Amino acid sequence: MFGVVSYGRGTRLQLTLVPARPLRDLGLSLLRPTSPHTYLKSRRVEIQVVVVTLERVAISALSPDLLRHDIGDERLERLHASAAKLVTALGTGMVLNVNSTATGGGVAEMLHTLLGYARGAGLDVRWMVLDAPPEFFVLTKRLHHMLHGVDPGGAIDDGYRREYEQTLKLQAAELRTVVRPGDIVVLHDPQTAGLAPALLSWGAHVVWRCHVGTTSANATSERGWQFLRPYLKGVPIVVTQRAYLPSWVDPELTTEIPPSIDPLSTKNMELTPSFIQEILQTVGLVSSSGTPSQALTFVRRDGTPGRVERLADVLQSGPPPPIDAQLIVQISRWDPLKDMAGVMTAFAESIAPNNDSHLLLAGPNVTAVADDPEAVEVLRQCMAQWGRLPASVRSRVHLACLAIQDVDENGLLVNALQRAATVVVQKSLAEGFGLTVTEAMWKSKPVVASRVGGIPSQIVSGETGWLIDDPGNHDAFAAAVCSLLKDPILAGRLGDRARTSVAERFLPDRHLTQWSELLQRLLQPSVSTV
Repeated sequence: MFGVVSYGRGTRLQLTLVPARPLRDLGLSLLRPTSPHTYLKSRRVEIQVVVVTLERVAISALSPDLLRHDIGDERLERLHASAAKLVTALGTGMVLNVNSTATGGGVAEMLHTLLGYARGAGLDVRWMVLDAPPEFFVLTKRLHHMLHGVDPGGAIDDGYRREYEQTLKLQAAELRTVVRPGDIVVLHDPQTAGLAPALLSWGAHVVWRCHVGTTSANATSERGWQFLRPYLKGVPIVVTQRAYLPSWVDPELTTEIPPSIDPLSTKNMELTPSFIQEILQTVGLVSSSGTPSQALTFVRRDGTPGRVERLADVLQSGPPPPIDAQLIVQISRWDPLKDMAGVMTAFAESIAPNNDSHLLLAGPNVTAVADDPEAVEVLRQCMAQWGRLPASVRSRVHLACLAIQDVDENGLLVNALQRAATVVVQKSLAEGFGLTVTEAMWKSKPVVASRVGGIPSQIVSGETGWLIDDPGNHDAFAAAVCSLLKDPILAGRLGDRARTSVAERFLPDRHLTQWSELLQRLLQPSVSTV
C-alpha cells in the first residue's frame, strides 16, 4: 500500500510491507520507522522512502565584457586569459556547484552572478541544489551557528551524524548519475560537506567552499569543525578568511577567496532618485504625494523586461516614512546572528530620542528560504518586540518582508532601499563576510557595522565606514549612527571612499580569476593548491 506526500522539490512515498518480504529484496532500506505500535497491532512494517530530485538551477550566460566599464581593459584581459587556460585544462569536464538553496542569501546570489560570467567565458559550469526535508536544515543550521562560535543548544551526537549522512546519501545517489571522473565539484557550506567522500571515490575533484566561520575560535566552533573533519580529509578548502580554519586543517590545502558583488545586477546597478522613489512607493515602503505607477518596469540582468508588482509585507503603526526622511536601514536574513532585535533596541533607546529618523529592518519572506528554519521564529520575536515599543517610537520603526520569488525584482527593491538610506547598518553578532556591507559601500553609503567575521576586511573604520568593536554595545552603535545623521559631510566622505574600495577589491573579475587559478592547480595534482 502506498501513500504519496509531496514536499519541497521531491516526493515522499509511504510504503507498507508485510515482514515476509525482506526490504533488501526490493532494494530499499529502513529510513524512518513510525511508532512501534504499528508493529504490535498490524504486524506490518511501515517505512518512508524519499525519492530525491535535486534542483538543477538554470544559469544565464553573461559576457565578462559587460564589466569593462567598471574594471577597465587590463583587468578584463587578465580575466579572459585566466578563463581560457581553465577551459583548456578542463577539456570535456565540467564544474558543478552544489549548495542548499537557489534563492535567499549571499551564496545563492553570488552563484547566479559568478556562474553566469563563467559560462559567458566559455566554461561548462552547472549548479544543483540539495533537496532535503526540513528536519535536515534544522540540523545543519545548528552546525552553521557552531562554526560561528555560537552555541545553538542541542547535541551534535551519533544520531545527528546518522541523520546528516543518511540524507546526503540520498543526494549522492542522484549526483552519481551526473558526475564523471575528472569533473570538478564545488560543495558549499556545512550542508554539503558530507558529500565529499563519495564524490572523491568516483574520481571527481572536490573543493569545499565554507562561507561561514569565526576569527574568535572557542569550544563551540571547534565542535562544529570536528563534526565536519571526517568528510574533509584531503579536500581543498576555500574560505573567506584563513583565520576561520582550525589548526588541524592542512594549510597547503586552503585558499582564501573573499566574495564579490555584480555591479550590473539589479541589486547594484545605478538608479535615478525618481526611480528609487517610484519603486519604494509602489511596494509600500515609503509614502509620497504622487501617484504610484501602475506598471513599473525595469530591465533584467539578461536584458529582458521585468515588472515591480509584488508588495512588501510591512509591519508599521503609521504611514511609511517619507522619501526625504533620514532612514536607517538593515537588510539581512531573519537570523538571530544578524541581531535585528538589537538594532531595534539601540534605535528605541539611544537614536530615536535624538532625531527624527526612521528605522527599517528588511529581510526575505520567511516562507521562501528553504534552508533557514529559524527565520519564522526570529521574525515573530521581532514583531513582538516592535509591539512593546512606545507608540511614538513604534511609528518610526518598520519591519518588512521582501518577496524573493523573482530574484531580479527582489534585487531591485534592495538596491532602492540601500540607495534611499541615510545610513546602512549591519549589527551582526557573527558574520561570514557580510555582502550587504559591500553592496551599500558600492552605493557610496556610510555603513556602521560590527567588527566581526569578514566585515573588518571590507571597512577601515573611520576611512570607509564605521566599525563597532562590541556588537552588544548599543550605546557605541547608536553614537556612530547619530554622528553620521548629524554630519552629512562626514557621511559623504566615508561613502565615496567606500565605493572606491569596493571597485578595487570586490568586483567579479578578481573573484573569478582567483577561482580559475585555484581550479587550474587542482587539475594538476603535482602542484600545490595554495
